[in-house]
Amino acid sequence: MPHLLIHRGLAKKGFKENTIPAFKYCFKNKFGIETDLHVTKDKKIICFHDFSLKGKFKVNKQIKNTNFKDINKIAKRFKYRIPELKEVLHISKNRNYLMLEIKSLFSRDNLVELIKQTRNLKSFSITSFKEKNIKNIYKIKKNLKLGLCFSSTTPIKKILKKSKLNYIKILIMEKKFLYEKKLNIIKKPIYYYTAKNKLIRKKYLKKNLIIENL
Repeated sequence: MPHLLIHRGLAKKGFKENTIPAFKYCFKNKFGIETDLHVTKDKKIICFHDFSLKGKFKVNKQIKNTNFKDINKIAKRFKYRIPELKEVLHISKNRNYLMLEIKSLFSRDNLVELIKQTRNLKSFSITSFKEKNIKNIYKIKKNLKLGLCFSSTTPIKKILKKSKLNYIKILIMEKKFLYEKKLNIIKKPIYYYTAKNKLIRKKYLKKNLIIENL
């Protein structure tokens, strides 16, 4: 059965991405989510998309160089709160599918901590645009559902080649590839992002879609 996952918890316009209220709404309505992961200076795994605070909060600080408490002091000025992954796992109550996308390059210690935090989850995947993250997780624990993400400019030949790697269990690619028939030979699950248009969702009901704006 195809999955519909909510991109960063953005089930409705007006929600703030990767926040507890947005995720709670998704879980209450029995939707799985896709969320982004970074590690702070004090080794907290958080749900946040950008590599720095500049885009959202106008402060030129890198996530990796800033403590979790200090990040949320800045975020609070914008009526925003960035959650730890632990909080999201707690409110999900292990009932909904979670796609956890690693944005930055995680150290081995960070990957071990991520595996530890997700060890009791029943339905989830760990994905990344950075193949090194996926390779390194596989070296630590081989039975996880690991996925490689592809941008809209990735050549078809490269996608087909990567799809054959044994440590890649799922593929995540930009929605333009919904129209690419050459990918039909791939036997592994494919997820397409980000379907914001209801017409696309209606047309591709049998596909695994990462969506916004129900």
